[in-house]
Amino acid sequence: DGTPTYMLAVVVDDHDSGITHVIRGDDHLRNAFRQFQLYQALGWEAPQFAHIPLIHGADGKKMSKRHGALGVDAYRDMGFLPQAMRNYLVRLGWAHGDDEIVSTEQAVRWFDLDGVGRSPARFDMDKLTNLNGHYMRAADDAQLCALVAGRLSAMFGEPIGEEAEKRLDRGMAELKGRAKTLVELSQNAAFYVRSRPLSLDSKAAKILDGDAGGRLRRFHEILAGLDRWTAPEIEAAARKFSDNEGIKLGMIAQPLRAALTGTNVSPGIFAVMEVLGRDETLGRIADVYG
Repeated sequence: DGTPTYMLAVVVDDHDSGITHVIRGDDHLRNAFRQFQLYQALGWEAPQFAHIPLIHGADGKKMSKRHGALGVDAYRDMGFLPQAMRNYLVRLGWAHGDDEIVSTEQAVRWFDLDGVGRSPARFDMDKLTNLNGHYMRAADDAQLCALVAGRLSAMFGEPIGEEAEKRLDRGMAELKGRAKTLVELSQNAAFYVRSRPLSLDSKAAKILDGDAGGRLRRFHEILAGLDRWTAPEIEAAARKFSDNEGIKLGMIAQPLRAALTGTNVSPGIFAVMEVLGRDETLGRIADVYG
């Protein structure tokens, strides 16, 4: 069955490569005893052997190429940050007290085989996703902007414009707290970089039915005359407008969200308007009611 050839080749290769420590899954534990005999027979010093528990999937079965295991490129495509993957994987079978958030630098300083667990670890996608959300919130805005801009360019089939990149940068601080993966962040950020006129999803289109267009037209005139284009100033104008119209604030805020983002979900709409800027905001509103 090729076992003698494999065992001898492994021992000779490790010896010639100067291997001092062999750390591998505990499914190789029986091999260690066979290989140790070969080291003795050849008169060579055997390396230190350490065997660690395997990683199991959510169903409790061993992860493998044929069962649930994915390459790192797949996790990258799903929007996981490298630092989050390293943190999750190192904590999957090893612990340093109760520390859950472990930077790469801390892991290098702290890691020791004595901290490796003795029972199989179970890969939990929800835990990985939550941990990635932590690293997303802590990440540098400029770094996230670069990553998201690349994904959006691929999504739209062309590079996003310079002005769109500036809007993305201004809005990132608010956006990153609402997403747990780069995929989700890119989807949430897409409205900042889309070209006019925006396409509306079904929920946004429903919000803009009825009297919404007329209210947007009247509020558009007020927005055009604002002295300062800041979220507090825009919100104050919206509140005054809703009082004068005898409507609740949401009856102007939701149509604004639909017109400016093409959907019914976004960060605070007045902050979004500040990020978009006066000209882009007025243009998108006019696209809807015009």
